[in-house]
Formats: sequence, C-alpha cells, structure tokens
Amino acid sequence: YATGLSRTIAGKTLMSERAGHRLVEQWHPLGAVGVISAFNFPVAVWSWNAIVALACGDSVLWKPSLKAPLTAIAATKIARAVLQKFGVEDAFGLVIGTDAEIGAALVDDRRLPLVSATGSVRMGRAVQERVHARFGRSLLELGGNNAVCVLGDADLALASRAIAFGAVGTAGQRCTSTRRVLVDKSVSAGLITRLLKIYAQVKIGDPLEDGVLMGPLIDDDAVTTMMRALDRARAEGCDVLFGGARVERAGSYVTPALLKTPRACTLLREETFAPILYVMTYDAFDEA
Repeated sequence: YATGLSRTIAGKTLMSERAGHRLVEQWHPLGAVGVISAFNFPVAVWSWNAIVALACGDSVLWKPSLKAPLTAIAATKIARAVLQKFGVEDAFGLVIGTDAEIGAALVDDRRLPLVSATGSVRMGRAVQERVHARFGRSLLELGGNNAVCVLGDADLALASRAIAFGAVGTAGQRCTSTRRVLVDKSVSAGLITRLLKIYAQVKIGDPLEDGVLMGPLIDDDAVTTMMRALDRARAEGCDVLFGGARVERAGSYVTPALLKTPRACTLLREETFAPILYVMTYDAFDEA
C-alpha cells in the first residue's frame, strides 16, 4: 500500500478564472511523526504508521510499550540497515521509557505535528487532549468491547467456533477480541453447550507449539486485573460457567472464562484485556 501511495501523492491542477493562470494543489510532508505502540502488536502498528509516513516524506520517532521493547529495537535495526543502503539516515528514531516520562514528553512536543497512539480509551483521551491543546493532530487506535449477536436461525456450530476463536485467540488481548454474546433465548442453551465443549478442549500453553490456541497473558498484572474483574462480575450476579482460574505453570497463564450474565452487570460496559466472555439472552432482535 505504501509503495503504491508513494506514486499517487499528487495534488490537483485546476483551471483559474484568471486568464493565463492555473491553480496547483501540492502536498507537503508534515515533518516528524510520533508513534506510541502497545504490547499486543509490537511491530505491526509501528510499521503501518512508519512505512506510510516514510512514503509521505516524514521521519518517525517510535515509543514502544515497555512490555515489548526488544522487538522494537530489532525492527528499527533492520529498517535502518535497509535505509542506509540507499543513503537515507535517521528516518526512524526509537526512544524507550515510561509513559509518564517519555510518552508525556513526546505527546507535548510541538516538533511532532502528528502523534499516532495505540492503547486504551483512557490513554487515547489523554493523548488527544494534550496533542490538540497544542493544535497538533492525533491518530488513535483504541480499545474495543465487541459483541456477537446470535439469531434464532443461526448455524450454532459455525457461530460457536467463530465466537470461541474471537474470544480466546491471543488470550483476549486484542481490541478486536469478542467480549460479549447476545443470543436469542430460544437457542441460548444449545449455544452455551457448544461453547462449553469448545472451551474444555482449548489447549493452553506456549503459542509457538502446534495445536496451542491460547498462550499467556502479558504479565502477572494482567492476571490480577482479570481476577478482580471476575470477582466484580460474580458480585454483580454473573455465573461463571467455565474457567477464570490461574494455570499452575511458569508464566501468566489462565483458563478462558465463560460467564452467563445479567443485563444489570455494569462490567459489560468496560473492556477487560483478558479472555472473559459474557453471554446474555434476548427475546427479540430489536431488543438485542
């Protein structure tokens, strides 16, 4: 995409109402672009920004997540080695540090007219307010709280597989992870039975091994956050049908949780970055 874009960044040429004149529209590089990336896609998010920025004539300053710094160092070394072959120096910069120190400095720096940030909604709101306060531009990719709606005539075998993969894949650590299921009451028992069967067969372990569907959470703090969310869910009337426990092995491993959930559960409105799936029933589609 970026290669093609580099051949198409052309402005318009328009006729003018003044004789012997024409109007030309030109696009100019912004300058330096700041990129703040999250741990779950430690290279992809940077590359989506950096390669397009490079095609547009912009340099990039990258602040990766402190939970995944080594991939950022490796990717930057590879990219710099390629650019140096073509006489391009210092197009890609890398700075590693805390959000409070490095992240805040990057967001507030007027030398970065555009800041692209990936992370939570809370983080994105703070970045947007600070960047816009200095009349900069922000590009945000934030959290999600996605729902699957299962109708009464759905193919439950297909629906259950899609739901389980969306909820369990990458241990629920994607902004596109499935977190809620709204299912027609007439087929809810059948869907839950199928989901329980799938969840019981999920192989948990090293994701580099064949057959493993679910790897670990990023760290012990993520496990603690998940357990606190489950405690709150139980207090709000949720019934944990499966999982939601630590796995006794080295690393931050858990079993994926499947919850039968009342509508009054306020946790439904929040994103927990972990494999927790809330299942609710409805009587009519409009109600869902």
